[in-house]
Amino acid sequence: MIVTKTPYRISFFGGGTDYYAWYEEHGGEILSTSINRYTYLTCRKIGPFHPDYKNRFVWKILESTNSFAEIQNKAFKEALHLYDIPQGIEIHSQTDLPNCAGLGSSSSFCAGLIKALNDYKSKEISNYDLSWETIRFERETLAESGGIQDQIATIYGGFNHIIINRDGSFSVTPVNFSDVRKKELNSRLLLFFTGISRLSSDICKKQIENTKKKTEQLHQMQEMVGVAKNILTNDKADLNDFGRMLHDTWLLKRSLTEAISNSEIDDIYETGIKNGAVGGKILGAGGGGFILFYAPSERHDKIKDALKGLMHVPFEFEQGGCRTILNEYK
Repeated sequence: MIVTKTPYRISFFGGGTDYYAWYEEHGGEILSTSINRYTYLTCRKIGPFHPDYKNRFVWKILESTNSFAEIQNKAFKEALHLYDIPQGIEIHSQTDLPNCAGLGSSSSFCAGLIKALNDYKSKEISNYDLSWETIRFERETLAESGGIQDQIATIYGGFNHIIINRDGSFSVTPVNFSDVRKKELNSRLLLFFTGISRLSSDICKKQIENTKKKTEQLHQMQEMVGVAKNILTNDKADLNDFGRMLHDTWLLKRSLTEAISNSEIDDIYETGIKNGAVGGKILGAGGGGFILFYAPSERHDKIKDALKGLMHVPFEFEQGGCRTILNEYK
């Protein structure tokens, strides 16, 4: 049996500059962290002892098939074909949080799946190569619109400054700030599930179409990455400026396309601000999913009470990234 564990991620600044329509001309920058909420993929060989099926797949439904062509889960079907996996396999997917919610869950799932299948074939793979295999799988094989930050963030793990070059190559540099300051930042962040699920690919398509019209906004969003990083690494800087910048980047983000926000999201955001949040943003492509607030810890109870109709999800920053936590075939 093989088990992979892949974190979700929170992107603070630079979202949208990781779309090919932008970075191929301007390059891209992202400031993000992985968090201690995960996708788990379990993969094992099954013998020819089941008269009714050869393969089993467990995700939101249970599938028992005699051929890969019968699989309803497109990612499972395409990955097994792409990696030339023989019949006689069982794969289970388990998630800590809802899918289609802005925390990079699709990339977490695909990265964990591809990592597991490489292990299944006894193939070592670096984080860089795993990132690009996952990016190509999502963007080309599955034909889903979007950027390339989620794959990198969930695979590398940690609190990172990601730089994307015009040719698509990238570098990942850990943001080195003190454990005390990191803990303080973590303690000021609140994560809520809006209850709205959406297909990020649809929103991403609209944003890509608008890229050339939103050059000024995207340049500002990209420039914020370095400024926010300096706030974290300078112990004398006011950490609340990080929260104020989240508010600024949210205003820029929601102007990229009308699909990013709606009246319900705006009401949630305004409620958070009125009850003590310094700033915040909807995560991922927008349109629903999770919303993040930055607020001094003494204001958290008031914000949670005002938003008691939403699910509050505590979290901590994590360092592990995508990894194999069990491999009995080695």
